[in-house]
Amino acid sequence: MTRINLLPWREQLRKERERRFYTAAAGAALLMVLVVVYVHFHIGRLIEAQEARNQYLRQVIAQVDQQIKEIKDLEAQKERLLARMRIIERLQGQRPQEVHLFDELVRAVPDGLYLTELDQKGAKVTLKGVAESNARVSAFMRRLDASPWFERPTLAVIEAAGPEEQRVSRFELEVLLTGPHAEAAQAEGAGQAAAGRSGGRGRPA
Repeated sequence: MTRINLLPWREQLRKERERRFYTAAAGAALLMVLVVVYVHFHIGRLIEAQEARNQYLRQVIAQVDQQIKEIKDLEAQKERLLARMRIIERLQGQRPQEVHLFDELVRAVPDGLYLTELDQKGAKVTLKGVAESNARVSAFMRRLDASPWFERPTLAVIEAAGPEEQRVSRFELEVLLTGPHAEAAQAEGAGQAAAGRSGGRGRPA
């Protein structure tokens, strides 16, 4: 019976299989490395593109914010101008009223009494002056109370001043404007306050 030795052939087949396995493993490893490198660079490009878009959006947002700020500044300037125009219109309309107010004061001032200062805040008028006697001050207050332009005169201060032979009375009193005169004065004060508030908002912080 003939015997054939198959060991060398089987050993060669095993080595060939091992060589193919290692070759395939090396190829797979190389392919994985290439895939990882490609994914890394691809993700890097995506990140750079997104950063560029984000930068563009930030620039656009900054431009829009600047435009909004300019619009707000223009609106604040518009409000201030409108408030000033309303005040000017009121003042122009109140010129005859002021003339009548001073004319009525002149009518109410008795002989021997002189006004040195007048201050008006809304409907309240503060008057300061000197008089030859307290009786002159009382007469002045009665005339103010009887006037259709004034009401509720109130004496705040009265004191003697000057040397004994030339003694005079220094006084300060408050009186209120009445009726439409008081409403106009209060409207003017409210308009000035509104103009001050709008001016304050318009200033940059």
